[in-house]
Amino acid sequence: MSSNNKSAAVPQTMAAVQLTGHGGFDQLSYRTDVPVPTPSAGEVLIKVGASAINNTDINTRIGWYSKAVSGDTNTGGSEGFDDINDDDASWSGIPLQLPRIQGCDCCGEIVAVGEGVDQSRLGERVLVRNLQQPAGSDNPFECFTYGSECDGSYAEFTTAQSREAFAVNSTMTDAELASFPCAYSTAENMLDRMNLSDGERLLITGASGGVGSAAVQLAKRRGARVIAVCSPAKSDELLELGAEQVIHRGDNLLKALGKDSLDGVVDLVAGNQWPELLDILRPGGRYAVAGAIAGPLVELDVRSLYLKDLTFFGCTYQPRHVFENLVKYIEKGEIKPLVAKSYPLENIIEAQQTFLNKGFTGKLVLLPQRNN
Repeated sequence: MSSNNKSAAVPQTMAAVQLTGHGGFDQLSYRTDVPVPTPSAGEVLIKVGASAINNTDINTRIGWYSKAVSGDTNTGGSEGFDDINDDDASWSGIPLQLPRIQGCDCCGEIVAVGEGVDQSRLGERVLVRNLQQPAGSDNPFECFTYGSECDGSYAEFTTAQSREAFAVNSTMTDAELASFPCAYSTAENMLDRMNLSDGERLLITGASGGVGSAAVQLAKRRGARVIAVCSPAKSDELLELGAEQVIHRGDNLLKALGKDSLDGVVDLVAGNQWPELLDILRPGGRYAVAGAIAGPLVELDVRSLYLKDLTFFGCTYQPRHVFENLVKYIEKGEIKPLVAKSYPLENIIEAQQTFLNKGFTGKLVLLPQRNN
C-alpha cells in the first residue's frame, strides 16, 4: 500500500490525547477529530490495541527534565512547575513540537504500510520499540523517545518506522503486551549495561513500579539474588516476583544490609538516601540509574567513587539487541506482565492521578476503545 493511501477499514479521523504544553492535567486534551496519520516511506500504520502510563509521560508533561527543576516528580505531577524552561523541558533537551501525542508503549496491528515496506506485514501484531534510532543511523547514543520526539500511542492509530515495529507471537492480551516495552526494556538495558550475572547480589530501588518490578523479574531470570526496596504494603508481591529480601522504603540500607555487601544497584529513585547506595556497594561494584523520582540532585562523596573503584552507568540509550531479547523473553514465557489496572484512553487524567499516588504494583494500561 502506498504512503498516500489508507485501507478502506481505516477512518479519516481518530480519538487521541494531545499534549498542548508543559504543565498540569489541563495540558492533556482528549479529542475525537484528530486526523489519522499516513505512513511515510519506510513506516507502518498501527491500529493501537493498548498503551500504558510511564514516568516519562508525566515528566514530559510537567517539564521535569528542565534543569530549572530540582524537586521530585510528584511535587509537580498535578499542576506542573512554575519555574521550568520550555527550551530544555524534554528529556532530550530539545523543545517539544506541540501538540504532541504521547505514549511510548504500543501494542497493536499493522493496518497499512508506507512506500518500501513489504505488504506481507499487513495484519502483523507488533510491539513498538520505545527508544529508537533515527532512520539510517547506527550511531551509538543517538536516539529519540517514541511519543516525545514523534507522536506515539495515546491514540487509536499511530505510525512507526517499520524496523522499529517488532512482530510478536504471544497469547497475551494487548493490554498485557503493552505493559512491556518501556519498563522492561529500561530494566533489561540496565542489567545488560552492568553485565549482571548469576549469583550476584542486586538491590533495586522503587521496586514496585513499572521499571522496578520488571527489573526484579529480569534480574531473577539472570540468576541474581534480588533485594527489593518498596513500601511495606507491597512486600509480599515483590517476594512473589522473585525478590529474596525486601527492605521497606526509608529504612537505613547500611544497617539492613551491611557495608560493601552488594555487587550492584539498580536505582530509579535517587533523592536524599542516595549516598547509602555507595556505602553498601562492594569495591568494584556497579551502579546503574534510569530515574530519579525522589529528586534529581544528590550528594556525592567522590572519594567513595574512586577509592572503591565503583562503576556508574547512566542508562537511556538502548542497543537494538535489548528490545530483540525482550521480545524473545515474552515469546518464551520467561517474564510475565503486571497490569494493575486498565483505563479507557479518555480517562487518562484519572490514570495519571492513580500513577502519581503509587498505590499499585506494575503498570497502568490505556485502551483506545471509545466509551459510547
